[in-house]
Amino acid sequence: MEPDFSFERALLARGVWPVAGLDEAGRGPLAGPVSAAAVILDPGDLPAGLDDSKQLAKSAREALYEQIMRRAVAVSVAFASAAEIDALNIRRASLLAMRRAARALAIEARHALIDGRDLVPGLPCPGEAIVRGDARSLSIAAASIVAKVTRDRAMTRLCAQFPAYGFSRHAGYPTALHLAAIAEHGPCPHHRMSFRPFSGAPRG
Repeated sequence: MEPDFSFERALLARGVWPVAGLDEAGRGPLAGPVSAAAVILDPGDLPAGLDDSKQLAKSAREALYEQIMRRAVAVSVAFASAAEIDALNIRRASLLAMRRAARALAIEARHALIDGRDLVPGLPCPGEAIVRGDARSLSIAAASIVAKVTRDRAMTRLCAQFPAYGFSRHAGYPTALHLAAIAEHGPCPHHRMSFRPFSGAPRG
């Protein structure tokens, strides 16, 4: 399955435009925020090679990110912090981040295409949830790339503050390196205390 522009073109044919793709990155890590992006692509200038960010090598994601940022009509990124994830749960925090991204667009969308099963509450426009949307819609695929690259860069910056955890190497995911660092140093202020293996342990 490869994403295409059929959802967007169907809406455009009905006079519904602009259309934003929404996606998030970082539901699974033990540390750091969840990020979300909203992207309105230019129907006449679609970057080649857009795909679900999970299917792309890092170098390809980085190159496509630069193209999206140059060529899209509008792009925005937002986060929900580790503390918000702990307070809300990861699902609700992800929806919060997507709502923030949609509301931050410089050009207000008239419709949103959302990756997953959940409609995002509080959007400034109507929306529809598309299961595996990042593999079906180019706008959602673009949002998945922007969200992933932005979050990875944020985790690299966080690594400079907390080098013991190696965030630049694993972006907060539960790798053996990360788990060993947690065992040695305990959690830092950016760990998600509601996730295993912390079980309510105090932050370091």
